[in-house]
Amino acid sequence: MDLLAIAHEVFRIEAQEIAHLSDNLSEDFAHAIESILSSKGKVVVCGIGKSGLIGKKIAATLASTGTSSFFLHPAEAYHGDLGMVGREDIVVLISNSGESDEILKLIPFFKHQKNTIIAMSSNRASTLVQNSDYFLNISVEKEACPLQLAPTSSTTATLVMGDAMAVALMKKRGFLEGDFATFHPGGSLGRRLLVKVGDKAKKEPLPLAMPHESIVEVVHTISKCGLGLCVIVDAQKIVGIITDGDIRRAMERQKEDFFALQAKDLMSQNPKTIAHDATLHQAGQMMEEKKINALLVVQNDKLVGIVQIYDLGI
Repeated sequence: MDLLAIAHEVFRIEAQEIAHLSDNLSEDFAHAIESILSSKGKVVVCGIGKSGLIGKKIAATLASTGTSSFFLHPAEAYHGDLGMVGREDIVVLISNSGESDEILKLIPFFKHQKNTIIAMSSNRASTLVQNSDYFLNISVEKEACPLQLAPTSSTTATLVMGDAMAVALMKKRGFLEGDFATFHPGGSLGRRLLVKVGDKAKKEPLPLAMPHESIVEVVHTISKCGLGLCVIVDAQKIVGIITDGDIRRAMERQKEDFFALQAKDLMSQNPKTIAHDATLHQAGQMMEEKKINALLVVQNDKLVGIVQIYDLGI
C-alpha cells in the first residue's frame, strides 16, 4: 500500500469538493452576511461532534477578524447556557444531515426569542433548514474516507464556508492589519504593528565615530558595540554610516592603503533613519523597500538608537 498515494488521493478528493462548493452558493449567503452586519448582537455558532469542532474554529476566526462571536455547545445550551444568547444575536447552526437531535432541540428557543438562524447543512429538505432563515449549502458528493462514513470532505467544506463568511465580513467592515493586530497582541503581527521602534532599538552603547577618526578606530567601535555598523556624527548630527560590509570591501580594494583611511573616506552619506514612534511594521517595510538590515532611530533629529531586522520578529 503506497501511503503517499493515499495522501495524494485525499488531497485530490477534498480539493475537488471544495472547488465545487462555490456551485452551492445562493443569495442566502449574501443575505446572511448582511444580517450579521446589521445586527447589534453577536454571532453564536453551534454544532455537535465534528461539526462542533469546526464550529469552534469558525467562531474563533470570526472573533479575531472583527465579528463578535462565540461557540455554544448544544448540550450545555440545553442545560442552561441558552442564557448566553441575546435577542439580537445571530445563530449559526451546523449539522451536515440537518437532523442532529441536539441542534433541533434548540430551535424552539431561538424561534421564541426571534433570533435570525443561519443553517449550515448539506440537506436542503432537513428539519434544520426548513426552520432557518438562511441556508448555506455545504453538501459534497464524496468524502475522502474510503468507507464514506467519517466526515472528511464535508467538514472541510464547512470550514471553508465559515472562512468565506469571515472574509466577506472583514471586507465589508473594512477590517485592516491594525485591527487584526489589536486582537492579536501576542502574535508576531500584533507585535510588529503595535510595538514602537523606540521600544526595541539598541540604545547603549551606540557605535559612534567622528568623520576624522581613523579607520582602525572605526573598526574597534564596530567590534565593541557588536551591531555590525558605526554611525558617523559631526556636532551631534548624523552625517554617515559605515557597515562591516563596507570595511571588508574597502580592505579588498585599498589593500595596504586601507589603514590610512579616515571615517569620512568610507562612510555612506544620508543613512536611512526612522522616527522613534514608528511601528516595527513600518520599520520592516522600509528595510524591505531599501534592501537594508538596519535603521537609525531618531527623535527630534537626534540619534537615539539603532533597530535591526532581527529586532522585528520577521
